[in-house]
Amino acid sequence: MVLVKVLGGIDLAAALAFLMLIFGMNVWTQYLVFCAGLLFVKGLFILMGDILSGVDLVAALLLFLSIPFNLPSVLLWIPAFFLLAKGVVSFV
Repeated sequence: MVLVKVLGGIDLAAALAFLMLIFGMNVWTQYLVFCAGLLFVKGLFILMGDILSGVDLVAALLLFLSIPFNLPSVLLWIPAFFLLAKGVVSFV
């Protein structure tokens, strides 16, 4: 049960990174790399059959791409909502 809350916390931290990017706040590169790395490792659960881990992999890719590029906000809103929903559900 605690593992589910830790994994949900990772989702919430990554959703916070996406929201900070959307609203134009200065996000530390280290925070983006940290969240993207955790999401990538968490996304490897797709190999065990967890389909929603594909969202983690796509979100990790978008976070990595947001470091050198300025991505359109539509590409940032969608994973932010998915990660926020996954994070909130893991705490309920």
